[in-house]
Amino acid sequence: MTHDRATQHLKSILIDEDSLAAASRDQEQERQVAIFDLLDSNYFEPAEAQGGPYDLKLSLIENRLAFDIAGPDYERRHLLSLSPFRGVIKDYFMICDSYYSAIRNSTPQQIEALDMGRRGLHNEGSSLLRERLDGKVKTDLDTARRLFTLICALHWRG
Repeated sequence: MTHDRATQHLKSILIDEDSLAAASRDQEQERQVAIFDLLDSNYFEPAEAQGGPYDLKLSLIENRLAFDIAGPDYERRHLLSLSPFRGVIKDYFMICDSYYSAIRNSTPQQIEALDMGRRGLHNEGSSLLRERLDGKVKTDLDTARRLFTLICALHWRG
């Protein structure tokens, strides 16, 4: 069965407000940019779906990441364990904190080095997300990167 790639995308993204961790101004800005960029351009193809576009709701349910996906002839919830993400998200938050404070006080070289580390961890988290979604949802790397940003926004409390 061939799918029209043009319909295989997200048309809306909702993040469960109750699941959101408190965010700094920088983190809130990053989340808004990720949503804007995702809606502007993404590839999202749930397995066994006939075609989109799709609505996605991200939330945390009992320490799991919930992807609630709805499309014209498709409705499914995928639950992903957060355990595989813990290390990369923790490291990502640490380097982001350093990066945001470096922007205010450091040399361009220090900022660039932190930004490279941040991008590397972001890519690692995006690849992990694509692995975890394998057999459930296909995405391209840019879509996975933006979704990873949103998953970080849902960073569990504690």
